[in-house]
Amino acid sequence: MTPPPVATPSDIARLDHSSATFLPGDPARTGRIAFWRPDGQLPLPDGPFEELTVVVPDGTGVTTTTVPATVLPVREALPVLTRARAAGADEAAAFWGTAALLALQLAARGRLLPQPAASGEDSRKACPPAPEDLRRIGELADAMPPAAHAVPVPGSDPPLLPEPGPLVRSFLEAVADGLPRSPAAQLATGSRTFTAPEPRRPPERRPRASGPAASPDARVRISLRVEALGPDGAEPRLRAVVQVHSLGDPALVADAARVWSGSTALGPGARSGALPALRRAVHAWPVLAPLLSAAVPDALELADREVGELLGPAAAALDAVGVEVHWPRELVRPLTARAVVGSPGDEDRSHSPALLSAGALLTFHWRFAVGEQEITRAELHQLAEAGRAVVRLRDQWVVIDPAALRRARDREERKVTPAEGLRAALTGEIEAEGGEQRVPVEATGRLAALRDVIAEPGGIRRPVAPPAALAATLRDHQLRGLTWLHRMTSLGLGCCLADDMGLGKTVTLIALHLHRQGLPGAAGPTLVVCPASLLGNWQREIERFAPGTPVRRFHGSGRSLEGLADGEFVLGTYGTMRLDAERLAGVDWGLVVADEAQYIKNPHSATARRLRTIGARARVALSGTPVENNLSELWAILDWTTPGLLGSLDTFRRRYARPVESGTDPGAAERLAALVRPFLLRRRKSDPGIAPELPPRTETDHVAALTREQAGLYEAVVRELLAELAGTDGLRRRGLIVKLLTALKQICNHPAQYLKEKSPRTEGRSGKLELLDELLDTLVAEGAGVLVFTQYVRMARLLRTHLRARGVPVALLHGGTPVARREELVRGFQNGEVPVFLLSLKAAGTGLNLTRAGHVVHFDRWWNPAVEAQATDRAHRIGQTRPVRVHRLVTEGTVEDRIAELLRRKQALADAVLGTTGEGALTELTDTELAELVALRPGPSA
Repeated sequence: MTPPPVATPSDIARLDHSSATFLPGDPARTGRIAFWRPDGQLPLPDGPFEELTVVVPDGTGVTTTTVPATVLPVREALPVLTRARAAGADEAAAFWGTAALLALQLAARGRLLPQPAASGEDSRKACPPAPEDLRRIGELADAMPPAAHAVPVPGSDPPLLPEPGPLVRSFLEAVADGLPRSPAAQLATGSRTFTAPEPRRPPERRPRASGPAASPDARVRISLRVEALGPDGAEPRLRAVVQVHSLGDPALVADAARVWSGSTALGPGARSGALPALRRAVHAWPVLAPLLSAAVPDALELADREVGELLGPAAAALDAVGVEVHWPRELVRPLTARAVVGSPGDEDRSHSPALLSAGALLTFHWRFAVGEQEITRAELHQLAEAGRAVVRLRDQWVVIDPAALRRARDREERKVTPAEGLRAALTGEIEAEGGEQRVPVEATGRLAALRDVIAEPGGIRRPVAPPAALAATLRDHQLRGLTWLHRMTSLGLGCCLADDMGLGKTVTLIALHLHRQGLPGAAGPTLVVCPASLLGNWQREIERFAPGTPVRRFHGSGRSLEGLADGEFVLGTYGTMRLDAERLAGVDWGLVVADEAQYIKNPHSATARRLRTIGARARVALSGTPVENNLSELWAILDWTTPGLLGSLDTFRRRYARPVESGTDPGAAERLAALVRPFLLRRRKSDPGIAPELPPRTETDHVAALTREQAGLYEAVVRELLAELAGTDGLRRRGLIVKLLTALKQICNHPAQYLKEKSPRTEGRSGKLELLDELLDTLVAEGAGVLVFTQYVRMARLLRTHLRARGVPVALLHGGTPVARREELVRGFQNGEVPVFLLSLKAAGTGLNLTRAGHVVHFDRWWNPAVEAQATDRAHRIGQTRPVRVHRLVTEGTVEDRIAELLRRKQALADAVLGTTGEGALTELTDTELAELVALRPGPSA
């Protein structure tokens, strides 16, 4: 029967904020981790504890003190330590978490050796480290914080702290020795001892006599140095020479012949220490067996087949047991391959759109080099056909892995699509071997020229002239945006203009439409697909900035495409587009624009699939938030604008999205940014020189206390739903988490919203509503215009009823408001007819121009900061002349109080490319993390 864990998962979550100190043991697996706090509090108040003497700073120096500690075996402590690395925990706990990761990596590489403990039981230790591992261990020891070795050496007076280096090595061996034992252990250690389920005393072990074999000098490792024999010009004969290295002093190394003769500084124990290492090497590569029967195991001549093995699988097997192989640099030449992608007729370095036409194909071929020498395909075939490791190349003998030669010979040249070629040119690599390998790639000819043109979207030196028909003066950033849009669309490439809301994407797009009318092959009608709320805004902007340009709404029962003119604007909604995609696909569009392109962020939705059926000479997406929740949304937008650029969705998730979002590959974000940067122009209001005329914006969090009724409801919901969550998983678990978070947010707003009361009494029941009343009393008295956003229509209606009862003029706009009524409400607010405008966050967070407002109130917090920022941009946009104050209402001690920090941590990696994370990330929390997030905490005055 498996014994219960020392600490439950709930306990583990509470330990990573305590200091951690490693206490070595014998055997190594009996080592322990002590968790303690400098303030003397016990990390687990209800759990067992031990008294621990530690050295701590006292302000002027250090002193010893006794603290209670929760002490766990290393194996039990590993979940705490590995979690501490990413949880912003105590630095000592994070240090041992990093050491634990290194120990697990060594074990995963099979670097484990049998090592009898002083107690006589079998134990495991980390294999003698390679130089790179020694460097990492040394760097780790140098970084050890004081608390990580705060327990003084027993019997030392004055108290001395353990040396960091030996302590780290002891910890590595404790982790290795504590790993589960199984039949697979024989593969890692070469010993049946470790296949036993429980540690045991090896029957074959005999007590060691004192003497040379017990000398510290016995701590050695061996390596193989390959050297060439034979006269100059003749085919060389290769032999492997055994070398012995001191683990104590890496500079001490000697050939085995000198070690056996005793004429080295390695000491008398080196010979006996080298023999076990040699036996392990023989076990890994039996070709070395003759060395064990030789009087002096100094060298072994290698047959050609053995040379080939030593270049490949034998080297990996020897490395797994700590034996490195060193080759003569002048003889062994690596075989390298790089891919070259170009187009037929590469002597023409123009970057015409024909290069990217649907039927175009680019050539993909390989170039190979041996060392610094490039070889022809014929030479490669000749070397591969020889089937030998030692071959002659251009009057010179070289050593090349025969298996690598065969793999290179079998690599085929092929054709790639323009999108694949462009992706390779931008990232500098391409997938080979069925996607299993990424290899360097070189772009040539027109493809290279195209890459150079588009590589830096912000590096435009010669802007195009604004079209004469444009009745507006473009700001500098808008002119650069127009130039970039023209460059991309004229090359046949789609793109996404992702400027912050309020920087004038609409007028820039209108300028592009007018500019394209004078270009050969680019003229034609422009289709704009947008949310219904933006139809009126688009029509007004076109009539204002492009007077005389025909514009029609493809919306409503009387919609028609008859008599469509080349330079005409057609405005449609996403809903209408879904219904009439077939009719729209029958038009030869010069340009198709997807405004608020996040509407197509789900590539499997009917909206996204229908939009893809509508062809055009160019496609442009407009969105202030091309990524709202995950990077797959970015794929959906750019795969519409430039199909195939990012590969298939599965490939994109495997290569980019998962590594970036999980943090497993730090370089993935950089590679993805290099790929998408040319196709996505992103400017923020805060960027230098973008919108200097914008007034300042300040943001303030206003904290409200829960009423007694709210606190009771909050705690009851937490208890009920956390109990229901226990033991669930999959979709049901995610659904329950969303239900819990939604209920808590509604309770924080007002009990009447959560309870769905039809005719509620609003006074005195919500601390947040009382705070809003105080705020609006002041702002309305000053004559200010105020936007109040909430994500819930029910809450917006409750606020309207409440404010009107208090005599505050108020208007309400939500998703169910008809288009004509929306425009009327916007005009009324802009004209000063009402001082307070209540808005549904999702329905009114985009597209509206509400510059009369000098104050924006977020009554409840959306899980995605980017969505809140878009809503704020309804007021803080070009045309605003007043300073904008943003007020966020937050209930103290609740989930609202802690959600922002959680989101900041989870969105950091995605921000490296572009975007944020949202509520979906919260559904992946563990039970402990969720309980910590939603627990109701008393305020400072409690």
